[in-house]
Amino acid sequence: MPIRLRQVAFVAADLAPVEVAVEEHLGLSACFRDPGVAGFGLHNVLYPVGDQLLEVVSPIRPGTTAGRLLDKRGGDGGYMVILQVDDLDPFRHRFVEVGARVVFEAATEGVTGLHLHPSDVGGAILSVDQTDEWDAWPWAGPDWRNHIRTDIVQGIRAVEIQAEDPRSMTARWSKVLGIAISESRGTTIHLDEGEIRFVAATDGRSEGVSGLELSATRSADIEISGVRVSLDTETR
Repeated sequence: MPIRLRQVAFVAADLAPVEVAVEEHLGLSACFRDPGVAGFGLHNVLYPVGDQLLEVVSPIRPGTTAGRLLDKRGGDGGYMVILQVDDLDPFRHRFVEVGARVVFEAATEGVTGLHLHPSDVGGAILSVDQTDEWDAWPWAGPDWRNHIRTDIVQGIRAVEIQAEDPRSMTARWSKVLGIAISESRGTTIHLDEGEIRFVAATDGRSEGVSGLELSATRSADIEISGVRVSLDTETR
């Protein structure tokens, strides 16, 4: 059963300056602002990175999950990891078996996503989504492919999650997703497309999404929305 890294979300106290940074440093073009996230007290913007997506969300009212995360981690950071599969049913059963609660089932025409409780997984809100068509991504709006820009970055290779105990968190994600981890893989979960890497929390900001690696035409290490973004030119 294929499983791939399809979307990563950042959270920011102020959306506008993060948009400027994304567009200036990564050369990306905004494709959609989802009115549906207002129900969670948020506004957002999405950017295609090749056929994957980078999202930035920001609270527009007090008392949101995103706002609590900003307070907990002391500022902007990573928020959510979205994986794509071609069949959700086995995951529904697996989540029950391993005690990972589905706190929200997101659905719109052509796509359904299961959001898991962060405390049952660790490090991030994890969503596992199924689309009617594998190459489609309705969360990104009707014309997201027209906004793909590849002059600087072409795709998301890996998301990095920092943890107090990286091996323990790797094992938990492995169990939830049903992906076996060998000793040689250490604290990295290799998907069919993309990787999830777990690293030690060393910056005093608690557990959470801390890094993103992008395939790119130039090498750079920058910080956007409190997340270390690495641009890598190496062909893999």
